[in-house]
Amino acid sequence: MPSVSDLFQLFEMTPDLVCIAGRDGYFKKVNKAVIDKLGYTEEELFSRLISSFVHPDDREETARTRAELISGKKLLNFENRYITKNGGVVWLEWTSIFHSGKDMVFAIAKDITKRKKVEKDIEAEYHKFKSLAGHFKTSMEADRKFLAAELHEEMAQLASVIKMDIDWVGRREDGLSPASRNRLEHAAGITELLIATIRRITFSIGSTMLSHVGLKATLDWQCREFSLLTGIPCKFLSTVEEDKTVGEVELDFLRISQEALTSIMMNTEVRQVGLALDHIGAKVYLTIQVDYKVIINRDLFSESLERIRDRASYINGQTEIDLDPAGCTIIRVIVDK
Repeated sequence: MPSVSDLFQLFEMTPDLVCIAGRDGYFKKVNKAVIDKLGYTEEELFSRLISSFVHPDDREETARTRAELISGKKLLNFENRYITKNGGVVWLEWTSIFHSGKDMVFAIAKDITKRKKVEKDIEAEYHKFKSLAGHFKTSMEADRKFLAAELHEEMAQLASVIKMDIDWVGRREDGLSPASRNRLEHAAGITELLIATIRRITFSIGSTMLSHVGLKATLDWQCREFSLLTGIPCKFLSTVEEDKTVGEVELDFLRISQEALTSIMMNTEVRQVGLALDHIGAKVYLTIQVDYKVIINRDLFSESLERIRDRASYINGQTEIDLDPAGCTIIRVIVDK
């Protein structure tokens, strides 16, 4: 079996950084790549503790990892930064073993500085686009609130006034012909349908309650409003404490529940609906349960499910779907808090 020194000779010509270090924390041998990469002479490298070459921010973690290595734990792909002689920073990825018989560490490192720069650039781009996405999301939510308010406060009230006028004419004009009375009744029916449609659209595009009363109260209101609009029972349950929030995902959970409930509204085969909000460990769960009268007609999420999945993916959430043989569909969105 070759000695540690023999192994070192095998790697003398490799472009990777190869070194032998003693338990005392000093280099004992280094290959040419170490000298070329760090810029120090061999004498300078041997005269100082290895930790003095490590970037100050990485010294504590490096010391802890080295102690584990000396105690027998293998070191694979450990990353840290070294300071070069000219003051530059080099990222190195180490694989090391401790030879207890020789009381020395044999280590090989790859220069990953370019890779780290690419990762940093990608991270910067990610934060840039995340910031832009947040801006657009905020802008869209403001537009939704404005539209919902206009529909509810303006159009719905105007439609209600028209309905009142039609009813007033129908009650007081005894001399109307049968054809005119039929037209009034038809107009009254259309106006009721218009009011119901406005309420349904207002329900689907947003509620301004979230910022005032929180997610729990808003989802509870959603369920009650849904039942009033459709006649379908809807129950909301939550294990989240009253004074706790679920963080930045609150708005997304609200929109996901709106997407689901809106898609249910026109389905006459739904018996009842349930919403649940749970905080278990480090995860938050939004559960939507739909019970059907007829099992074969329970695929109402076929069009909106993709939008629910997309919205969940924006917040790094998982979407699970369970189809119960008894006629129940469960959609569960899970997010790490």
